[in-house]
Amino acid sequence: MEIDEDKIDDAVLALLWLTLHNERWAWKGFDWATTDRLHKKGLIGDPVNKSKSLILTDEGLARSEALFRELFTRPPQ
Repeated sequence: MEIDEDKIDDAVLALLWLTLHNERWAWKGFDWATTDRLHKKGLIGDPVNKSKSLILTDEGLARSEALFRELFTRPPQ
């Protein structure tokens, strides 16, 4: 089975929006390879630190919310 890492990255980025606090910080608890890819894409700050949170860039914050709405919400009735 071939894994589409871009889809994994999108799902993790959407879930980071779910754990937002202090406007652009999110709890990190996801696979290191995934957060490293998100960092290389410019969507989050460097996740390698002692903090339990990571910071989303402006682009990452906007994309995170859009993906969360696309993947995890129901259309209005």
